[in-house]
Amino acid sequence: MNGLPTADFFAFESLLSSKEQAKLAELREFLAAEIAPYASDWWNRAEFPAHLLPKLAALELSTPAQRGYSNLFAGLVIAEMTRVDTSIATFFLVHHDLFVESLYGFGSASQKDRLLADASSLRITGAFALTEPGHGSDVAGGMETRARRISSSTGEPDDDGDTWVLNGAKRWIGNGTFCDYMLVWARDEDPHCAPGTVRGFIVDASLPGVSRSRIENKIALRTVQNADIVFEDVRVAEADRFAGISSFEDTNHLLRGSRIMVAWQAVGQQLAAFDVARQYAVERHQFGRPLAKFQLIQQQLVTMLGNAVASLGMMARLAQLQDDGAADMPQVALAKSCTSARMRETVALGRSILGGNGMVTDYRMAKIFADAEAIYTYEGSYEINTLIVGRAVTGVSAIV
Repeated sequence: MNGLPTADFFAFESLLSSKEQAKLAELREFLAAEIAPYASDWWNRAEFPAHLLPKLAALELSTPAQRGYSNLFAGLVIAEMTRVDTSIATFFLVHHDLFVESLYGFGSASQKDRLLADASSLRITGAFALTEPGHGSDVAGGMETRARRISSSTGEPDDDGDTWVLNGAKRWIGNGTFCDYMLVWARDEDPHCAPGTVRGFIVDASLPGVSRSRIENKIALRTVQNADIVFEDVRVAEADRFAGISSFEDTNHLLRGSRIMVAWQAVGQQLAAFDVARQYAVERHQFGRPLAKFQLIQQQLVTMLGNAVASLGMMARLAQLQDDGAADMPQVALAKSCTSARMRETVALGRSILGGNGMVTDYRMAKIFADAEAIYTYEGSYEINTLIVGRAVTGVSAIV
């Protein structure tokens, strides 16, 4: 609002370079023109705006760190997208921070030559197929999807075969209903492999044996097309296996990066909630005066702002640690758990300020409030991230 300070009350954006600040301003203009006016309608109808993909690609913000931007800028990109629409930010995160980053990190030269340019420019879209119907937080040890290496000519198991056969199911796969490719994680059935050997595959979503169905009746991230995916004797060429993946541990740097970005989403949710609640409090009149003149409303707004600034501060410091290559999983887990907890309080206060109008998406706050529940849960629930930190500070695991 004109003349009033922004939710970036401590000016963390001033830490960006002038080039990054200009690019962030360009992103804001795009979000205001192309997404903000329509986001609630897409959410209400649970429809994904595929027509936006060329415009999103034109921003040239795919994997910002790979383009030479700072990790603070990369995080603020996700926060700003979330501030306008959590679903679009989630699509962007899944595609770029999981699918495209996997190609950078694990792809062979031929895989990169074949897919990376098209994926970075959103001419093709990707998904990250890890979570399963029976395994979320425990998928590392409980993964049931299996991969068996065979000879394509005989169909028999062959340690040097040119084909893999996938069987299993995945659930909650973002972009899963429409993606062109998905990164599928499966346990190697070879009895000669070390226990827990996990393989990663680039799977063409149109292959025979792949079936996809949209998860219906969600109360959050309704624009995101989450899918149930089943693999029945799906044949994948050895050339489409990530050669560098041999255990779940090999995926840790990807999951650490995406968890950081979801923590940035928790920041963006709080910025959005504060924006909407403050505007409403200033413009809405009750008992003959603006809501903003009531002491309790001011207290709620200040609590929301404090939560947002504290979360921004934690994430800005984590971005510095990333730049130094020093951000470890317990630090990331603490950031995700703390920012998501503060987010939950912030969006609840914002919904309260809007009263009955906070219950309908017409005023945006209901959508912000609902979407926060997804952020609280995915990329490690609040509880799991808390236990990761607890293990780090006590030396004793309460998980297993």
